[in-house]
Amino acid sequence: MNELLADLQWRGLIAASTDLEALGAALDSGPVTYYCGFDPTAPSLHHGHLVQVLTVRRFQLAGHRPLALVGGSTGLIGDPNPDRERTLNDPDVVAGWVGRIQRQIEPFLDFDGPAAARTVNNLDWTAPLSAIEFLRDVGQHFRVNRMIAKEAVSARLNSELGIGYSEFSYQILQAYDYLELYRRYGCTLQSGGSDQWGNITSGVDLIRRVEGAAVHALATPLLTRADGTKYGKTAGGAVWLDPEMLSPYAFYQFWLNLDDADMPSHLRILSFRGHEEIEELEKQTAERPQARAAQRALAEELTTLVHGADECAKVIAASGALFGRGELGALDERTLVAAVAELPRVEASAAGPPTYAELFASAGLVASRSEARRTIAEGGAYANNARITDENARPLPADLLHGRWLVLRRGRRTLAAADLR
Repeated sequence: MNELLADLQWRGLIAASTDLEALGAALDSGPVTYYCGFDPTAPSLHHGHLVQVLTVRRFQLAGHRPLALVGGSTGLIGDPNPDRERTLNDPDVVAGWVGRIQRQIEPFLDFDGPAAARTVNNLDWTAPLSAIEFLRDVGQHFRVNRMIAKEAVSARLNSELGIGYSEFSYQILQAYDYLELYRRYGCTLQSGGSDQWGNITSGVDLIRRVEGAAVHALATPLLTRADGTKYGKTAGGAVWLDPEMLSPYAFYQFWLNLDDADMPSHLRILSFRGHEEIEELEKQTAERPQARAAQRALAEELTTLVHGADECAKVIAASGALFGRGELGALDERTLVAAVAELPRVEASAAGPPTYAELFASAGLVASRSEARRTIAEGGAYANNARITDENARPLPADLLHGRWLVLRRGRRTLAAADLR
């Protein structure tokens, strides 16, 4: 088997393929131009898209030429959702999202050299088409009986909601993308998530019908938990890649807090580490799960890939400093605010502030002020990693981080934040 495909198979990254043997032969014969599409249905990609983005990167590292398509036209329609109708966003909003997502994808790829990447927008070839041209030149090659057999379409047809013609036609638009990329750039491979398999193979069929050519398709699995369930939303929403929508600290913590059972699949699918190193991390997870070696390795690798090495170093420092393994005062305000965002919080005035005992009780670190005083007397109360020794002490302006924050800690791991303004 082709070396790249063998690696993808070992990593569990091949959920479906039109013909692996034929694809392997094509990859062995020289550089292949391939594409993966991303629809701008939000201002940012999320962690589920990483599977596709990183798979595109793997192909380029193996010497093949990527086309990263951001769907300025398909994003206006929306791929049919099995259980609800898509919200149609304003064209200007979608255009703005196209630019944002293109900028998100670009750092993962190399745009120079023999395997130089290219970003493309399908609005460039769909906008000039008239409705008559689209129906006559493209629509004639599709059979309705096959279109309604697609899983998402079938689910909607059998529901009370039904499905509108625009969403029903989405698979024609995506298939047309593959045809256009084949014609313009010699693209002969499309990759995407397994939930897109029906749309992907529609493009393969369209090229066969129109051009008489055999092209390839490859689907990667959706990122799920070990028990097969899909990820839900976090308290603040999806695990966005945009640092303005989800802080690098929260992004790092998501991967750090993965369940041990999820680590074998997540490491193989998302990490660029070699097989032996991944197997060693899997072994460490099985033998010493409390060390969380695999989670730390993956969190550091993905945070560096998405947000950069400097940002990753900041969040690792913040993660340690919260629990007394570093200097909280060295953290910049943005990182500190992100680090305390998910902690229980108490707000108070910096003018005549409460005592530390009152702050501990108000923040829920202890059940009462008397228990807070006992905790202080026993040496188990900390503010900004400094032990509190006086049960009647109050924070001074010089004690506040960035003139505002206190990180309160009881014992080794029970944390809260005080916001004094």
